[in-house]
This record gives sequence, C-alpha cells and structure tokens, in this order.
Amino acid sequence: MYKRTKFFDLNYYKFVGSWAWILHRLAGLALIFYLSAHIWVINTLAKGANEFNAVMKVLNSPLFKYLEVGLWGVILFHAFNGIRIVIVDFFKGSLYQKKLFFIMITLAFILWALGSYMLLSHIH
Repeated sequence: MYKRTKFFDLNYYKFVGSWAWILHRLAGLALIFYLSAHIWVINTLAKGANEFNAVMKVLNSPLFKYLEVGLWGVILFHAFNGIRIVIVDFFKGSLYQKKLFFIMITLAFILWALGSYMLLSHIH
C-alpha cells in the first residue's frame, strides 16, 4: 500500500487511477464549459436570425470542426471512464481497474477515430 508522506507527492501521480481521476474531473469541467457555450449560442436565437446566422457562420469554420473533434474525444473519455467507475464501485472491478481503464480507453479511442473521420470529412 502506498502511503503519502508529503502534501504534494509526485510519486502518487504515477498510478493509473490517479490520472484517471484527474482527467475525469478535467473532462467534466470541459463539458461544463461546452454546455455553457452551447446555451449561449442557442440564446442568440432570441436576438434574431441575423445574429444567430452570424454566430453559426463562425462555428462552421474549420477551426471549430477541429474543436468538435476534441469535444468528441472529451465526451468519449468521460463516458467510458464513467462506465469504468461504475464497474469498479459496484461490481468488484477494483481487482482489475487498471486493465479496465486501458480497455475502456482503447474502445473510446477507436470510436474517437471513427467519429473524427466522419466529422472532418464534412469540412468545406
């Protein structure tokens, strides 16, 4: 068993579970930011069609297509790591949580690659 002796010990962050925990929280924060931006974009509908169309023109640029690819990755990581957390917490998955992490991330990566191809194939 690993015992933390310092307030901030870098050896603690050598474990897969520590990084999964940190990345899961960061992915959740990124999704909150995206949802806030999404609500702001939808809110421009209340200001009229011209303003909404101007915002949509910016959002249809190639830069935002690449950001959508990143968003797709964040969604998949957060979802598959969340499934892993449920398995670990409720189905005695702690015995194989490291293997489960790599399996879930591999599945997420495969879906990310397929979805990214589909997203990027529609760039004008």
